[in-house]
Amino acid sequence: MNQAPRQTLTAPIRRIRFAYVALIFCAWTSIIAVRLGWLQVVRHSDFVHRAALQQQRTFEVAPRRGVLYDRNLRELAVTVQVDSVYAVPSELGDNRASAAEILAEIVHSDPRDNFTSKQQMLARFNASHGFAWVARRVDAGTAERVRELNLKGIYFQKEFKRFYPNNDLAAQVLGYVGTDDKGLGGLELRFDDDMHGEPGHVLTAVDAKRHVLGSEENQPQPGENLMLSIDANIQYMAERALDAQMEKMKALHGKVVVQDPHTGQILALAIAPRFNPNDQRHMDASVLQNLAVSDVYEPGSTFKLVTYSAALDAAGVQPTDIVDCQGGSMTMYGRTLHDDRSDGHLGQVTVQYALEKSSDVGAAKMALKVGNQKFYDYMRAFGFGARSGIELPSETRGLLRNPKKWGATSILSMAIGQEVGVTPVQLVTMVSTIANGGVYMPPHILLQSTDQMKGDPRLQPVAFRPSNQLPDNLPDGAHRVIKEMTSAKMRMMMQAIVVEGTGRKGALNGYSAGGKTGTAQKIDVATHTYSHTKLVASFAGFAPVSNPAISIAVVIDTPTVGTRYGAETSAPVFAEVAQQVLEYLGVPHDQPLKTKKEMLVATENEVFDDSPSESSADLTAMFDDVNSLPADDPLRTPADTASADVQPVAVVPKAGGKAPGILNLLPKKVLAAFHASEGVDSGMPDAADTTARLAIPKVAQSEQGKENGSLVVDAGLRVAVPSFEGAPLRTVVERADAVGLRVQLVGSGLAREQVPTAGTMVPTGTEVVVRFTR
Repeated sequence: MNQAPRQTLTAPIRRIRFAYVALIFCAWTSIIAVRLGWLQVVRHSDFVHRAALQQQRTFEVAPRRGVLYDRNLRELAVTVQVDSVYAVPSELGDNRASAAEILAEIVHSDPRDNFTSKQQMLARFNASHGFAWVARRVDAGTAERVRELNLKGIYFQKEFKRFYPNNDLAAQVLGYVGTDDKGLGGLELRFDDDMHGEPGHVLTAVDAKRHVLGSEENQPQPGENLMLSIDANIQYMAERALDAQMEKMKALHGKVVVQDPHTGQILALAIAPRFNPNDQRHMDASVLQNLAVSDVYEPGSTFKLVTYSAALDAAGVQPTDIVDCQGGSMTMYGRTLHDDRSDGHLGQVTVQYALEKSSDVGAAKMALKVGNQKFYDYMRAFGFGARSGIELPSETRGLLRNPKKWGATSILSMAIGQEVGVTPVQLVTMVSTIANGGVYMPPHILLQSTDQMKGDPRLQPVAFRPSNQLPDNLPDGAHRVIKEMTSAKMRMMMQAIVVEGTGRKGALNGYSAGGKTGTAQKIDVATHTYSHTKLVASFAGFAPVSNPAISIAVVIDTPTVGTRYGAETSAPVFAEVAQQVLEYLGVPHDQPLKTKKEMLVATENEVFDDSPSESSADLTAMFDDVNSLPADDPLRTPADTASADVQPVAVVPKAGGKAPGILNLLPKKVLAAFHASEGVDSGMPDAADTTARLAIPKVAQSEQGKENGSLVVDAGLRVAVPSFEGAPLRTVVERADAVGLRVQLVGSGLAREQVPTAGTMVPTGTEVVVRFTR
């Protein structure tokens, strides 16, 4: 029996359905494969990083910052390990606020430190899940108190902290570092990259409960150590002497630079006031800058050493030649140059005598003998108008214009130290050039950079031993400026200045010394005029004369007590520092020792001071020269703007009265009281009626302002001005102090004129101007 063929069960429609299902399956599989490839290949590193964040903690280990040594390997700046406190906010949970409050009570010891306040700490806790700082680099006592709390989620991390064992010793030279261990000033800034080192890392594995399972550490590489040319003992001597004189003279700033004349190495660089780099929270920003290299001033009569050196070296002038000082007055192209001397004027004298008595006319005639271009060349050869290359940040090249930009009488101004701006480091290097036989040696403060630490036999101290020989191989930048014979003649003339001339206060006991005093008026940057009351007193010299071991420059800015001239203000600092340093170095005496009485007689004899002469120097051109300085020169953006805090005061004489004269020296408060007592309207006249202008400081309202030399007036209490006529300087100061007045002294000798007049009622604290003549 035949059977019918079997009927196919798969219909065409079912085949198409199978194809669709297979296609969908393949697409789904492809999508999964692509997704897996994206996650496991493309996003692999991202997910590994996320896993590491959950399973590992990575800490950056700061490297040990290099040590700063003095030349005897005395540590000036070191790095010590201290505890820093951090929190894991996720472990604190809901207790973040209470933990922040408890911790702040311990670590927040300074109200001005916002970082450790409760509010800032809690904000960090809320902003992070795995890590937040509580306090960094705390002292041992604070760390122990935090440990005793035994708070969950609070941990400790060892960090390095910069420590300065001698506190403020050479503070501006060393500088300081910030919280992130980055140099912020001085050598710490200049060599930050070299001293910082390479950081390391610590990789720690943790479980789900944040328990540490193990760690892997990459050791940091310590920074390089620097050995400086500074001798910490000499630095201390210079700072102590400077601080004492600053306190005595109530000055604004002071600088002392001690240098080895034969190598250019800086043995001490003292600046006052200073700061303590260990106490950064209370540092005053106004004292952070190294004014010995970043600030300039007109050197005044100390610059006459350059003038006379050039005349002896290039014009054939001899110390015994005769120069006509013309009775202390010289007129050229309508400008009159005066020798401001109270005891008479010089006539025909020897060149040496003219320098001894600091004659401006004599110096001007020396410069005219040399000529503009040669005089400029000598100034450049002595290092003025160019950066010295000393290893300190923010060095300025000073101000020295090309002869093409000089005015008709600029050479007269520059001969006496006007229309030129110098730094104390440039000044001491100039003196060293004269002292060492006439070779300019670039100043240096860095001896070497090394990986060795103290105790390594490869690192040995380099104690300073005075030498009378220049190095066999002169360093880069060294060059001859004047001949050896010229140097010898200048040393003889500078010794005469200390023995017989304006520098008697700089005489030493048992040592010969040579030097030059200088007193310059400060410039008001607002009016481009000289201040009659703000002076810069300086002294630059060396000792002993026959075999100079050290050169020293002393610059004291704006002294407010006494005569305020270089002979009385800066020369005694030179004498004290030089005497102590020479004896510390064991330099043999080259002169007989004197008793205290003999020294007193030698230094208390009448001193012919080099008081600043009235100047009509081209200050506008000098200020314009600042615009041509490099963009990184600190003079383009001076940090110390105190000198700009001035305002012009117009002074007009009364009808039928005397010319303004001494009235030009009066501060505004005193002038107002004076006019009030005379029944004159104290309002300021228009510029058209002005006969004289003077820049005076604004009146301060605090006792701190008084210490800075500002005028502090108590308008509520008025006193009568005493009569000072015929009284010596000391008596005038005592009488004024007895009634609460201050005195601005002009000239020397006995008091002959005063403003306000005796009997005038003025507020206590008023500054009375008294002129002295002989």
